[in-house]
Amino acid sequence: MPALVKKTSSPQTPSQKRPQSLQAASLKKIPWLVHGFSTRLYGLTTCYGGRTLNLGFTKDDKRLSVEKNRESFLTALGAKGQGRTRGHKSWPLTTLRQLHSDIIHVVHEPVVGPLAGDGFTTNAPNIALGILTADCFPVILVDKKNRAVGAFHAGWRGTVARIVEKGLGIMRHRYGSLPQDIYAAIGPGIQKCCYEVGEELKSSFQSQFDYADELFHEVFDSNPVHEKYPLLFLTARAPGHSDLGPTLHLDLQEANRRQLLSAGVPEKQIEVLNECTACNVRKFFSHRSEKGFTGRMMAIVGIHA
Repeated sequence: MPALVKKTSSPQTPSQKRPQSLQAASLKKIPWLVHGFSTRLYGLTTCYGGRTLNLGFTKDDKRLSVEKNRESFLTALGAKGQGRTRGHKSWPLTTLRQLHSDIIHVVHEPVVGPLAGDGFTTNAPNIALGILTADCFPVILVDKKNRAVGAFHAGWRGTVARIVEKGLGIMRHRYGSLPQDIYAAIGPGIQKCCYEVGEELKSSFQSQFDYADELFHEVFDSNPVHEKYPLLFLTARAPGHSDLGPTLHLDLQEANRRQLLSAGVPEKQIEVLNECTACNVRKFFSHRSEKGFTGRMMAIVGIHA
C-alpha cells in the first residue's frame, strides 16, 4: 500500500509555524490538483488546548480565529492565485452543513454559505471543496483523466447509504469518470481499535453489504484490577469468574475502501491513512475521545486552472 507523505514546515515558534497537513503520495503527483488533510497542529485557536488549527465554526471558538485558520491552511496547500476573493489570498472555500446523509452537490462556481449535505463534486478550477471531520472519514476522489474531483464525509450513516459509491456514480454521469481512472484517498479517522459500536450497526451494514461481517471485530478489554484480584469477581456462573465480555468494533475505514473496490476502483489507486484520530488527540481532533469538546479538521480538494 503506497505511503502517505506528510507535508510540514518548521519556523521557530508554534505561533509562526504553518499548518501541518497530510497528503496522499499518488495525488501529489497530479500537477493540477490541490489536496490535503489537516491536523490540529499550528493554528490560532486556543480554546482546545495550546494553539490548534480548528477549521470548524464551533460554539467554543471565535469565528475570526477559524477564518484565519482556514485562510492559512488553504494558502499552505497552494490553493491560491487566480479565483481569489477580495481580501483573501486563497481560493473561495465551499463547505457543507453536514447531516450524516448521502446528499451530494455538483458545484459549478463558488457558493456563499454552506450547502446542506455530505458530499460534493466539481470540475471547475480554483474552487476549494472542504469536508469537516473529527472522527468520521473524509474521502477524496480524483478523476485524473477528466480533471474532476469529489469530496465526501463518510460517517457510519453515510457509509451505509453508500455515499462514496454514489459520488462516483455522479462523477461518471457528470464528467464521464470511469472507475479505472479514479484515484482515491481516505483521510484520518477513528480506527477499529477505538470505534466501539452496537449490534444494531452490524445489522444495518449486513442489510447493505455481503462482506459486512468482515468489517466487525469482537474485542475483549483487559482490566488490570480484574487480572490482579480475580477472586473479587468470583460468581456462581461457570467457569466461576465474570469475564469482561467482548465489545463490538467497526472498521469504518475498511468499509469505505471495500466500497470503492466494489465500485471498480483499482486497489493500487486507493490510499488510506492508518492513523487513529481517537488514539492520537495530540495530533488530531476526536469527538469521541474528547467527549464532544473539540475542534474540526478539514479535507481539501481543488483544481488548478
